[in-house]
Amino acid sequence: MPNETETDLIYDWNSIEKVAKISPKRRIQFLDETLRDGIQSPSVVDPSIDDKIKLTELANSLGIDTSDIGLPGAGKRAVEDVTTIAEHIRDAKLKIKASCAARTHLGDVQAVVDISQKVGIEIEILCFIGSSPIRAYAEEWDLAKMMKLSADAIDLGRKYNLPVAYVTEDTTRSRPEVLTKLFSNAVEHGAQRLIVCDTVGHVTPDGIRNLLKFTRNVLDGLGRPDVGIDWHGHNDRGLGVVNSIFAIEYGADRIHGTALGIGERVGNAALDQILLNLKLLGELPDHDLSKLVLWCKTASAATRVPIHPQYPLAGSDAFRTATGVHAAAIIKAEKKGDAWLADRIYSGVPAGTFGKEQEIEVGHYSGESNVIYWLKKRGFEPTKDLVAAIYNEAKRGNRVLSDDEIMAVVNRK
Repeated sequence: MPNETETDLIYDWNSIEKVAKISPKRRIQFLDETLRDGIQSPSVVDPSIDDKIKLTELANSLGIDTSDIGLPGAGKRAVEDVTTIAEHIRDAKLKIKASCAARTHLGDVQAVVDISQKVGIEIEILCFIGSSPIRAYAEEWDLAKMMKLSADAIDLGRKYNLPVAYVTEDTTRSRPEVLTKLFSNAVEHGAQRLIVCDTVGHVTPDGIRNLLKFTRNVLDGLGRPDVGIDWHGHNDRGLGVVNSIFAIEYGADRIHGTALGIGERVGNAALDQILLNLKLLGELPDHDLSKLVLWCKTASAATRVPIHPQYPLAGSDAFRTATGVHAAAIIKAEKKGDAWLADRIYSGVPAGTFGKEQEIEVGHYSGESNVIYWLKKRGFEPTKDLVAAIYNEAKRGNRVLSDDEIMAVVNRK
């Protein structure tokens, strides 16, 4: 860090009027949906059980509170995988808690109960039913049927003393009078959390503010301020991450998401990006996110979903530059012997905080300083002739040179 203070070198418009943290007086929790909602994407491969265990361990290391480890009502394989993951959480004494999705069907709930009793750990039941008028119309449900299905499912989970979170699918397009009755019914039957869902990625921050204020008012009216509120967002409008941050500010105390934002259609809110942003906002002082990139890469390999080169943090281009002026600024910062400065002069995300580093490449937009830096970084003497040869090779092309291409020039010299 230079003699100047951080605020001397970076003026932060993000915090100029913020007088308190995003989540005053509340500890924000996180629920990882990678192994349930995430693998509903038609483009993913359902990970092997070994990969599911690796992902659970990495989520645990990131301080994620809960993992939705599957929907055992889906069939034999789901039951086997959920059981194995639950056993691993128990045997490895992981801090992360297990949850399972269940439709408001007694069979789905009983499947979770059976695994919980067999393994001997508490498994939260995430009991879901569609709540929007468009969904009720398509399913030919009436409110009385929806309330009975919900009550019976919650009652069964609570009979075995398992925590139940009540999920209203498509909450962001549901009528307030219907939500009031569904929420009240769920809480009266013992639900300890209400999961507010933007199932089709419809809502904007204004909608979140209105909906979460309404939900809190319903709970206060029931005399149940202790009931938690979860936010479950999707990314259809590209608002998945920012909506999740607004949801925290507007009252949600547990946020759902998936690694890399994988999920149906264009995916869920990307939990890795949510964690990244909250860390930079100073909201997660106790979370060690040094394995965040590894979690993303493991999820990518396990589901066969490639990471876009320009994906935040985990993308291969996240901290690469080949542009001459950008590279020159980084090089000048490094010459000052200041890693802090070099990591921030052309990056809003400090690479070193998350186990990565700035990279300077050589391409058609590069200057000679890029070439000199590349050679020195790899232990080569940047002679005038060698620098000129590589520089001219880059200028003849229309892209960044690969390491092999540069080495071919080095070897010719």
